[in-house]
Amino acid sequence: MPTSFYTLIENSFPEDGRQIAIEAPDRPHDRKHGRASWSFNELKAAVARYASLIAQLGLKRGDRVAVQVEKSPEALFLYLACLRGGFVFLPMNTAYRTDEVDYLVGNAEPALIVGDPARENELHEIASRHGAVQVLTLDADGRGSFSEEAAKVRDAQPIVDCASRDLAAILYTSGTTGKPKGAMLSHGNLAANGLALRDAWAFTENDVLLHALPIFHAHGLFVACHTTLLAGARMIWMSKFDRSEILRQLPRATVFMGVPTFYTRLLAGDDFDAKLVGHMRLFTSGSAPLLAETFDEFKSRTGLAILERYGMTETGMNTSNPYEGERRAGTVGFPLPGVEVRVMNEEGVELPQGEIGDLQVRGPNVFSGYWRMPEKTAEEFAEGGWFKTGDVAMIDAEGYVHLVGRAKDLIISGGFNVYPKEIEGLIDEMPEVDESAIIGVSHSDFGEAGVAVVVLRNGATLNEATLIARLKDKIANYKVPKHAFFVESLPRNTMGKVQKNLLRDTYRNACT
Repeated sequence: MPTSFYTLIENSFPEDGRQIAIEAPDRPHDRKHGRASWSFNELKAAVARYASLIAQLGLKRGDRVAVQVEKSPEALFLYLACLRGGFVFLPMNTAYRTDEVDYLVGNAEPALIVGDPARENELHEIASRHGAVQVLTLDADGRGSFSEEAAKVRDAQPIVDCASRDLAAILYTSGTTGKPKGAMLSHGNLAANGLALRDAWAFTENDVLLHALPIFHAHGLFVACHTTLLAGARMIWMSKFDRSEILRQLPRATVFMGVPTFYTRLLAGDDFDAKLVGHMRLFTSGSAPLLAETFDEFKSRTGLAILERYGMTETGMNTSNPYEGERRAGTVGFPLPGVEVRVMNEEGVELPQGEIGDLQVRGPNVFSGYWRMPEKTAEEFAEGGWFKTGDVAMIDAEGYVHLVGRAKDLIISGGFNVYPKEIEGLIDEMPEVDESAIIGVSHSDFGEAGVAVVVLRNGATLNEATLIARLKDKIANYKVPKHAFFVESLPRNTMGKVQKNLLRDTYRNACT
């Protein structure tokens, strides 16, 4: 690998830097809202200015930069600037509420927070509780104090020489304890995974990715951006998924990456057909299981097979259905080059093909551990560097990996991970509540959604609307249960464990 992952990215750009690298067609084209396209040369210049500004603010290699901003090309440049300058990038979901942001800032101890101007006062209050943390702003149109200060920078500092093991990003993922864990990803992790995907999916500088994913998430930030940039390809940058705008831009693209919800929404209208996408080279799906019915309907409607793959925050991508070869519905394909997978039983013995057990992975893509959680890190790794994914899987006779279920009752709603313990803790704190259970049930749009089953204290009253409204003040909307049901007691086995399988069966049609 060259001197840093960012150098590898820049070295992948086309020789003619005047070519368009990224354009934002849904950004208003007027002086008030700023520019809507950037060449590769302009992208590099913006990244250099941003990195120099961060250094001028006093940050040094390894210092954390926490970012909670709306999606914009400038937000991508900010991420790349952290790679360039050796700073550690910490993206935060834009839906996170004050308490959630406060916890992450307190845990990661960033030296700089970049947030939306609309939340500037709130971010200053959070920063004041956690020592010397600077706050700058950046909005969806690329405006704010960060871009204003960056515009004044004239001298670009050299690219910082980061080793493969150096920390590049911390992505927080909630755990079963309810406390989010910071997955530490190195420059080497990101480079290995990006190069593997670029080659596995045959990306070239002739590709155009229609980018409609959020970039506070590994899917949109790492999988989509790294794969494209490392091929010297271009991106059509959509601020969000908007069906009508996606249909308008698809004729200009060659690749589209989405979550299952994107595909169910595209298939919802007859105007999405083979004629519209006949020129497309690749559609990929991830972040949540793709239903076989969606795969089959897409193929029947368009003649194209969605390529499903499997990854997680801690590892990036692990497996992928083949670019050349059969893409099988209900499977996540084969291990990527350099990645090993195995299925283990509860005694730690590797199982033969066809048997179901706990999935473990190993490779240069696997993270080094959780930020400031050495004991948790040790728990999640088996001897030999194998990471315990928490997923239940089977590898068939032909080597295709099948995800059978998820340990720890993880819910994936619209591509986002929802951990029941976090929500249950908040509900159980309500004075009216004795105990609660959160379960995932099928949802036609989000794939899966949370449902709360609640036991009230004797004589207490609480309705669904009030419970949900309280949760919306505390956590991101995607974590909030779609429904709440009130029962006399929760079903338990002889060991006292709540039998969530029975609850899922009882309320399986709650969101259909």
